[in-house]
Amino acid sequence: MKNTLILILSIFLLAGIFTACSKTGVSKSNEVVVYTYDSFSGEWGAGPGIAESFEKASGIKVTYVDCGDGIEILSRAIREKDQPLADVLLGLDNNIAKKAADSGVLADYKAKNLAETLDSDLITGLNPDGKNFLTPYDYSHFAINFDTESGLEAPKSLEDLCKSEYSKKIILLDPRTSTPGLGFAAWTVAVFGDDYENYWKDLKDSILTLSPSWSSGYGLYTKGEAPLVISYTTSPAYHVEYDKTDRYKALIFEQGHVRQIEGAGLVKGCKNEENAKLFLDYLISEEAQNNIPLTQWMFPVNKNVQLPESYSAAPVAGKTLDYDAEKVQDAVEKIIKVINE
Repeated sequence: MKNTLILILSIFLLAGIFTACSKTGVSKSNEVVVYTYDSFSGEWGAGPGIAESFEKASGIKVTYVDCGDGIEILSRAIREKDQPLADVLLGLDNNIAKKAADSGVLADYKAKNLAETLDSDLITGLNPDGKNFLTPYDYSHFAINFDTESGLEAPKSLEDLCKSEYSKKIILLDPRTSTPGLGFAAWTVAVFGDDYENYWKDLKDSILTLSPSWSSGYGLYTKGEAPLVISYTTSPAYHVEYDKTDRYKALIFEQGHVRQIEGAGLVKGCKNEENAKLFLDYLISEEAQNNIPLTQWMFPVNKNVQLPESYSAAPVAGKTLDYDAEKVQDAVEKIIKVINE
């Protein structure tokens, strides 16, 4: 009888706990956990400033978790799919947007003022299926960046990169771990179509290394390890702003460039859903977007943000190339095989 009474009391106690939990809503704490990459969350990235102003505005603490690059962010979220630890994935781009949507780790959420604040092509470029799995927060075109003090003549096309004078002179990024690395692979597919493998065979001798991330690759470039690196049209603005030099140039090729749009998504089944939605709303606000130009060195998506004068060093890509992102995903394995042969 005593044991039965204890059992009944335990059941009522547990029922009360579950009821109390359900009344707290989806948000389980005064926090939002954001999986992202080091150049966003680090001391010099946009992350700290956005977190500070968001916390002041909402009272919600932002916890950044550095997962590597965008591809690694998505991979970790997929591994944790059944028991998600993140509330927001920040750093997924248009090259992996379809993969992210198909993986089932993201919830469809349209941030407040999205249509009024952003150009429609940025929204559709990141959400081609008409859903809102990702909220854009910055963008730029990929470009080969060139050290004008290297003593070499600047290449004028992707084909020029294969010339013997550029042997071991180009730093590229691993398309399996780096979104800019995947972006360069997309560029070659967009320009050369089904002949991209032959292009990579010709390019192979020019590659000094495949760095695992943009930070490591660009760091080698600025240390003088090689005069050419895959980066963005906006990258020279950094050197004008802080180094007071126009030594580093983004090269514009007449054949066109591919564009990267970076976004953040709400994790399906996350612990702090309401907090995450508020964070995504805030991410595209003018206040948050003012942090983007001088930290991310990308264009902000909010149309009301004024660019710093240093952005005059960012050349305009005359032509934006279209391509099949799924085809690029399929191409990565073949590209790596060519490099390793």
